[in-house]
Amino acid sequence: MLPKVNFYILSSQSEQGRHTFACKLAEKAFRLGFKCYLLVDNLEQAERLDRLLWTFRANSFVPHVIYQNELPNSNNAALIGTQQAPELWRHTLINLSTKLPENIEQSEQVFELLDNDESHKQAGRERYRQYQALKIDINTHKI
Repeated sequence: MLPKVNFYILSSQSEQGRHTFACKLAEKAFRLGFKCYLLVDNLEQAERLDRLLWTFRANSFVPHVIYQNELPNSNNAALIGTQQAPELWRHTLINLSTKLPENIEQSEQVFELLDNDESHKQAGRERYRQYQALKIDINTHKI
């Protein structure tokens, strides 16, 4: 089965804006009981997102861990990582990386977050074409 893919086009031009929106999506997935994986390009980005998940909203709590081949003790923790999501965390994939996630057909829903940064938009256009080539339906939302 192919995943549902949603592109969110944010009006900001900052990584902080994309990361904050990703935190809101991760919080929603957590509250709905879905395992969530946040795919990033590098460990530095993972660490920034890790810190933001603790502070992005005063009353929010999203258990999470940076994934480095070791699964967390908590089954409902969101994972942040640079590699393919482990099997149980493939339901909701939030892609903050510049590449198409591996084995995309194993996820149920994918969220692609883009901002007004030209390099992010260009990488997003390329992923959009890759999803189209895979015959995946895409929804686009301007935020």
